Amino acid sequence: MKYEALIFDMDGTIVHNMPAHNQSWQDTLAEAGVQIDQDEFHRRTSGLKNQEILKMMLGNQLSDQDISYWTRRKEDRYRESFSCCIEPVPGLIELLEQATKLGIKLAVASAAPPDNLTFILDGLEIRGYFKAVVGGEDVMHGKPAPDIFLKAAAMLGVEPANCLVFEDALGGIEAARRAEMDVVAILTTLHRNEVTGTPHLISAGPDFTHFDLLAVAG
Repeated sequence: MKYEALIFDMDGTIVHNMPAHNQSWQDTLAEAGVQIDQDEFHRRTSGLKNQEILKMMLGNQLSDQDISYWTRRKEDRYRESFSCCIEPVPGLIELLEQATKLGIKLAVASAAPPDNLTFILDGLEIRGYFKAVVGGEDVMHGKPAPDIFLKAAAMLGVEPANCLVFEDALGGIEAARRAEMDVVAILTTLHRNEVTGTPHLISAGPDFTHFDLLAVAG
C-alpha cells in the first residue's frame, strides 16, 4: 500500500461541528469584551490551540489562570450546544472499517483539548479504531506548524511520507504539507476553489463518500 497510515483531524473532519465552535467562540469573546466576525475568525484561527487563540484575541499578557477560565467557558458552551448533534461526517465509519481491514494504521491529530476529544471520539464510539490520538496539549505549536502530524506519525511508527492526512481547514492542510504528508480536503468549511492547486493535495470532496481508498493507496 502507498499509505501505511491515515491521520484524521477531528473538528470539521470527523464531525461537522465548526459552526458550533465558532458560535461558542463568538459568545465567549463577547463576554470578554471582544466582537468577532465568525468567518474571518475561523480563517485566522483554524488549527490553533485554545491558548494561542486566546492570546491572539485577548492579548499576550493573558495569565495561565485567565487562559484556563476562558477556555473552560468556551468549551462548556460548545459541548452543551453540540451534545444533541454528534454524528460522523458521511462515509467516515465505512472508511475506518475499510482501512482497518487493509491493515492501515489510524490516528487522530487535533488541536482539541482532552475533554473535547473524549466528547467526540467516545460519543461516536470510534476511539477503538485509532492507535494514536494526539491533542493540542501534546505539542508545542498548533497548526499550521507540522508538529501534531509528525507526532502522530511517530506514535504510529510510520514515516511521514507514508501518511495520508484528512483535513477541513487551510491551516491543517498547510501543516500536512510542512510535514511532507499528502492530504485529502474534507470540504465542510472550505470551497473547492480555495484548495485547488495546493501542494500535496490529492483529493477534495464534501465528505468521505467521495474518497476511494483503494484507488489512492493501492
